[in-house]
Amino acid sequence: MITFQLSLGRLRPWREGDEDSLARHASNRRIWNNVRDFFPYPYTPRDAHSWVRSNKSYQQPNNLAIEIDGQAVGNIGFTIKDDIYRYNAEIGYWLSEDYWGQGIMSEAVPVMTDYIFKNFQVNRIFACVLDGNVGSMRVLEASGYRHESVHLKAAVKNNQYLDEHIFAMLRSEFRELNR
Repeated sequence: MITFQLSLGRLRPWREGDEDSLARHASNRRIWNNVRDFFPYPYTPRDAHSWVRSNKSYQQPNNLAIEIDGQAVGNIGFTIKDDIYRYNAEIGYWLSEDYWGQGIMSEAVPVMTDYIFKNFQVNRIFACVLDGNVGSMRVLEASGYRHESVHLKAAVKNNQYLDEHIFAMLRSEFRELNR
């Protein structure tokens, strides 16, 4: 089973029993304000059950629970794109507000980046960050991602048009960082 040890916890596959802590930590408007709308708010036990069921059985999972003190308190994952973007992976993550500012994502993002480049045929990993999510931008920059572009008013959240910041890392940049 894939597990990565972090200073304050670990990254591991989702499993039955995670539903209660997932629903409790994910149902937060401040988290929802910075993620895509398919992430539900409020985040119900039914949403948690569905998420765990859909993510618990992969050999090489693309979503990992962030576990601290035995509780699933966040997620880090990726999606490999298709068609002409088939060598691109989009990375995304969220963390319970109880754990913001403790360096957890700054440790988790490089671990996930390493996992993606070493196990999947990907040439570029990118992240989309909504305007105002300065913490996430800092995490990506600290992890070696470049601020690649800004898509002006490309996203809609809370009935407002927001700029979307794109951060990226190429496989060649990853190799340079890890020499």
